[in-house]
Amino acid sequence: MKLFPLLALLVIACNENKTAAVTAENAARRTPPADTIVASIRLKSNCIYCDLDGDGLKDTVQIVQHVRSRKSGLRITFGKNGKIDYLGLGKDILNQGFDDIDWAGIFKIAPRGTVYWNNVNEDGEILAASQIKDKNKITLKNDGIFLHADESCGGGVIYYDNGAYKWIQQE
Repeated sequence: MKLFPLLALLVIACNENKTAAVTAENAARRTPPADTIVASIRLKSNCIYCDLDGDGLKDTVQIVQHVRSRKSGLRITFGKNGKIDYLGLGKDILNQGFDDIDWAGIFKIAPRGTVYWNNVNEDGEILAASQIKDKNKITLKNDGIFLHADESCGGGVIYYDNGAYKWIQQE
């Protein structure tokens, strides 16, 4: 009979570890504390309203800056539940090799229904639409976020798909 309490304790501990793993994964997007983040004033328009998750409600995407590191990123606030995610601010953005969006001179909505594709190959060559197979083209199911360097090459579209943010390279 003494085995039952030990078994129950083990089950509870395993469930706590699973919860901690999920929480840690979500925390990577939701930190840092709000008192270390300020709205960026570098661009005239640092805020867009769009429907990233397809629930019919407007979500708010704002360019913000971390006070200490001075690195910029996005604060995404969902309209339905008020959930806030952060991208950038010194943390790598979607495995793209940058952690700051201070380079972005264009910040606007990538409208739902627009077709995009990664238009740069592994060698850095820009690809035309005719060079891309239809299966590699992405039609946005919901609005996305278009970020691009002003007056030069480089940027992309961030979109939200099945609870995850994804990147489409646009030169």
